[in-house]
Amino acid sequence: MVTNQPYQHAEGTPPLDDSWWATLLAEEERYLVQRSGQRNGENAGDIREGHTPPGFKNSPVDWEQVEQLFERDETIALMVSGYNRGGLLVEGQGVHGFVPISHLVQVSCEIPEDEREFILADYVGRSLYLKVIECEHARGRIVFSERAALASAGRRIQLLNELQSGECVRGVVTNVTDFGIFIDLGGVEGLVHVSEISWGRVRHPSDAVAVGQEVTAYVIQIDRERARIALSLKRLCHNPWEKAGERYYPGQVVNAVVTSVVPFGAFARLEEGLDGLIHVTEMSRHGELVHPPDIMEEGQQVRVRILNIDAARQRLGLSLKLTR
Repeated sequence: MVTNQPYQHAEGTPPLDDSWWATLLAEEERYLVQRSGQRNGENAGDIREGHTPPGFKNSPVDWEQVEQLFERDETIALMVSGYNRGGLLVEGQGVHGFVPISHLVQVSCEIPEDEREFILADYVGRSLYLKVIECEHARGRIVFSERAALASAGRRIQLLNELQSGECVRGVVTNVTDFGIFIDLGGVEGLVHVSEISWGRVRHPSDAVAVGQEVTAYVIQIDRERARIALSLKRLCHNPWEKAGERYYPGQVVNAVVTSVVPFGAFARLEEGLDGLIHVTEMSRHGELVHPPDIMEEGQQVRVRILNIDAARQRLGLSLKLTR
């Protein structure tokens, strides 16, 4: 849903370039392949097949029909012929492809593994109303969505034409992956890359939002040709790094809260969005080697000394030494 509220573009956050999009698409592709078990139209991985109407199995794809469905944003009824842990295989006369589990209306992508197979198996033999959301002839890839089919025909095209960079939009979180958050805007999905969730360090996108949650996001960029919408959550908030160099300086001792503990040290937050690294070599006041999980835990309040601050690169070095 578009709110038509322009938002001042945060200083120091330029529009995304082609390299950003290329990296993002590569990550999304790896995720889709892992979830669907498909590449170039061939079934791979653990595919469970069900009952399929005669003549549908392995029928050649009518790409002209598929491309028209995509371009016109029209709905088609297809039969579920199989499934894997990532979603459903669907087929019709001259059409077949994959429906990711996150695009099924009545299935949560967070369901436990032991329940997922039972739920997906129940779809086999059923007919679903779907829309084409990915159509790549050269790679033999067709991806469908039941969720997108809830919107009226042409709604995706309308939204892509109406949306403008700098606007605020409301939507519902449909999926959370390692690399970001997918948000349904009412007919087309946008993606909040993990780097656009918070000004601070994000351990995993699921720490920020949950599937089904309604959120407001900032539109960074729109690729209408590929129906891609880049969104941001952090650009709705003040960027604490802009004036961090005015408030903090090397040698200063401040309070912080440990946000995560890793093998090479720990991350601590000075204020919302401003996280720094306490390297393992800076954890012992007497120079002995320590194991971070043995001496620190998430939520722990600590006194830290600022070693260095690079606001432009959003880097902050911290130490537990000489904090008294």
